Amino acid sequence: MTIGRVNPSYRLEEQGITGLGNVYYNLIEPSLIEEALKRGEGHLGKGGTMLVETGKHTGRSPKDKFVVRTPDVEDSIWWENNKPMDPAKFDVLYADMIEHMKGRDYFVQDLFGGADPANRLDVRLVTELAWHNLFIRHMLRRPERDELDDFVPEFTIINCPSFKADADKHGCRSETVIALNFAKKIILIGGTEYAGENKKSVFTLLNYILPGKGIMAMHCSANHAPGNPVDTAIFFGLSGTGKTTLSADETRVLIGDDEHGWSDRGTFNFEGGCYAKTINLSAEAEPEIYATCSMFGTVIENMVYDEDTKELDFEDNSITDNMRCAYPLHYISNASNSSLGGHPKNIIMLTCDAYGVLPPIARLTPAQAMYHFLSGFTSKTPGTEVGVTEPIPTFSTCFGAPFMPRRPEEYGKLLQDKIAKHGATCWLVNTGWTGGAYGVGSRMPIKATRTLLAAALDGSLSDAEYRKDPNFGFEVPKYVDGVAEVLLDPRRTWDDKNSYDAQAEKLVKMFAENFEQYLEYIDDDVKAAAIG
Repeated sequence: MTIGRVNPSYRLEEQGITGLGNVYYNLIEPSLIEEALKRGEGHLGKGGTMLVETGKHTGRSPKDKFVVRTPDVEDSIWWENNKPMDPAKFDVLYADMIEHMKGRDYFVQDLFGGADPANRLDVRLVTELAWHNLFIRHMLRRPERDELDDFVPEFTIINCPSFKADADKHGCRSETVIALNFAKKIILIGGTEYAGENKKSVFTLLNYILPGKGIMAMHCSANHAPGNPVDTAIFFGLSGTGKTTLSADETRVLIGDDEHGWSDRGTFNFEGGCYAKTINLSAEAEPEIYATCSMFGTVIENMVYDEDTKELDFEDNSITDNMRCAYPLHYISNASNSSLGGHPKNIIMLTCDAYGVLPPIARLTPAQAMYHFLSGFTSKTPGTEVGVTEPIPTFSTCFGAPFMPRRPEEYGKLLQDKIAKHGATCWLVNTGWTGGAYGVGSRMPIKATRTLLAAALDGSLSDAEYRKDPNFGFEVPKYVDGVAEVLLDPRRTWDDKNSYDAQAEKLVKMFAENFEQYLEYIDDDVKAAAIG
């Protein structure tokens, strides 16, 4: 039975997916919550939130993600970073998943990936879980109801957590699988209930499609000055570095918290919502995000709560450190209605340095910006991936290697060209450790980070006095109003200066060794920045 509004000539049957039970098309939030509760998928929380758990997978499974190796993408995929799947194996996987789905109820959302109508992706999400449908309805862009009458998806994503893959039969690694077939325009997700796989699958698609059109796809948040979209800032960074927290600045207009494009027109959000980490979230430090945790329809994922009162425990990480909330963008009071901005005036590269070596902020030359963009240094934080239980220093090129189908030089060259054409001041901001490495030092104070960012964005740092960092050669301000002077010089925050020097030497060597893979692809000025 077909339930809900859909293009009558493009139901699942017209896509060759037949034999299902009830198929619910484009249900809105109240209906999806009703269906989720009826099926025992979670519990109703305070304010009408949806309280859910994702089972054994509380983070992404990057080792279980595959790209089908078809002739049309053979020469354009970065195969060293993307595991290949044989087309014949994919066909078997698809047939087995569709057979498994027969007789069961499914939920469909037809949505847009991208706020720019000229460059958006029309995508269909087919989910076994009603709350996954609610999640992705928050995360992507929702068409107007009458736009559904002639909606035709360019890509279809099928998410079936109850389906368990067979590694030998299906050419994957385990019973969990995320398989992208660009030729057939289908993504299959099985064996995991973690909702983040849905949104990152769409992001991976856009990261492949848009660069072919000369559009920069970016793992970043973005905001702009009130009433002035020309004054746009973007914040690159992996999960846990502060993209969501730092872009949700009450003094600026939020464009989006995670995924954006940079076209010849300017900046545009890929999404229609936010997916924020909630561990240690406080009403004082992050009031806007905190407030969403009691708003109707917000998906509360893997959080501990009181069974009687439904009060959330933001400090209890017994399920995972990666507990999150997913909510529509308009729940943030200062969010942009259009999700569009201008060409970035400031580019901030966020890093979570578990070594405690990097300063809280540094100004980069364009060549240094390219060096740090391609390096993508940070620390994976607990819970964001399966098996990560403490910060692990890592290099994730373009601040998003798990979602980059193309070689990093393609994204780097696009960014380099756009910086040169439109002009932007580039900054490196460390939200990691100070006063020592992880386990000894402490996390960078968020108040200091906010003060430094405000000074960078309002232009007051342009007149600051700078020193040259002896390890990486970038410029570090000596004094900033409202920030302890000692914090601006990481070495001074360490009790044992010799230990700092040893850590710094170790980190510089790690950067150099990692960057060797790019030396044959980059310009001489970037090579000079790499050499120091």
